[in-house]
Amino acid sequence: MKTALHSVSYAGVWGQTYLPLEKVVDKAAELGYQGIMLMVKRPHASLLDLDEIRRKRLKEKLDTAGVEVACIAGYNDFSGGWETPDVPFREMQVYTISEWARLASYLGSDLVRIFTAFDREHLGYDQQWRWCVDCIKECCKRASEYSVNIGVQNHHDIASDYQSLFDLISEVDEPNCKAMFDAWSPALHGADLVAAVKKMVPHIAFTTVADYVRRPRFKYHPRLVNYTPQPDAIRAVPMGTGCINYKSFFGALKESAFDGWVAYEMCSPLEGGGSEENLDRCAKQFQQWMKENV
Repeated sequence: MKTALHSVSYAGVWGQTYLPLEKVVDKAAELGYQGIMLMVKRPHASLLDLDEIRRKRLKEKLDTAGVEVACIAGYNDFSGGWETPDVPFREMQVYTISEWARLASYLGSDLVRIFTAFDREHLGYDQQWRWCVDCIKECCKRASEYSVNIGVQNHHDIASDYQSLFDLISEVDEPNCKAMFDAWSPALHGADLVAAVKKMVPHIAFTTVADYVRRPRFKYHPRLVNYTPQPDAIRAVPMGTGCINYKSFFGALKESAFDGWVAYEMCSPLEGGGSEENLDRCAKQFQQWMKENV
């Protein structure tokens, strides 16, 4: 398995240190990563900023550093814009994803990561499911023109359950529709990670890793002098110190002969803070954990 550093980790989104994209490429090389998972939005690799000249410079930078683009990390929501049906919101997303595929091909990658949709309570689940299937199918067909795969990550509400994700990809029924299958989602759902991998293995092309701990939350009621439980808060911690059984997850992947990319991301507030030193420490710890356990 090859390791990639998700550029979002140094994007400053959650108050952590911000590094320009070119410096993240250097950081990935410095920390021993073979690739980079490229966040294709500002402040890193937005299509609005990557004109022909900057694309060429980025490719030259990657080649010089010896860092591959493991995948283009896209951001979309196929249920978004439902309240203004006269605006072709889904068409815009399909077009943008097609352009991400073009960018991926230029940078030497064959994979674009996308999401499904956040569930809107005012819309029927089946309607939103249909939008996702139809849009992903068209994205796959357009991406195939560049020999690029579309990877669906189990992140957004629609089809976040691993069995539902399997159903979704089967319904899309395109050879270049893959699963960007992560452990944290089924782990937080309470699913059996080994069973999840065994179910999804025909489709898995990539996995992104982060470790977390649960922190119980309670709401205080002064009138009762008591608390009622609330959903746990989830906090990111260094690899191997959280509640996700990654040894079982990677063991199942190895048994299935998976030999694809594994990306590490720091995409939420992280134990130890957002300094460059702490981000580097956690990124190094992930690499060490992989060497010792996978």
